[in-house]
Amino acid sequence: MEKIVVKGKNIEILSKGETEYISLTSIAKYKNSKEPKDIIKNWIRNRNTIEYLGLWERINNPNFKPVEFDGFKQQAGLNTFVLTTKQWIEGVNARGIISKSGKYGDVKEH
Repeated sequence: MEKIVVKGKNIEILSKGETEYISLTSIAKYKNSKEPKDIIKNWIRNRNTIEYLGLWERINNPNFKPVEFDGFKQQAGLNTFVLTTKQWIEGVNARGIISKSGKYGDVKEH
């Protein structure tokens, strides 16, 4: 696994074929080294994040599910709205984010 250094912090880069993914977990550790998953959970449920991810998927993913995306977008910003990376990936058939669970799991964004 490759790494880049940003502001003195190591950020992991995962390559899958010709595609490279930046580790969101590595970035989130900059804000909260003990619970980076909380940073990611809050980031992914943000309306601006969902709009960005949806636009990226619409441009780069021919199998993107726009109807499911609209459901997430409509709920974004509500206090009751919860979204995990796994729900996003499965819901819209995302390919711009991958998620690995478990003790050494990580979330990557293309």
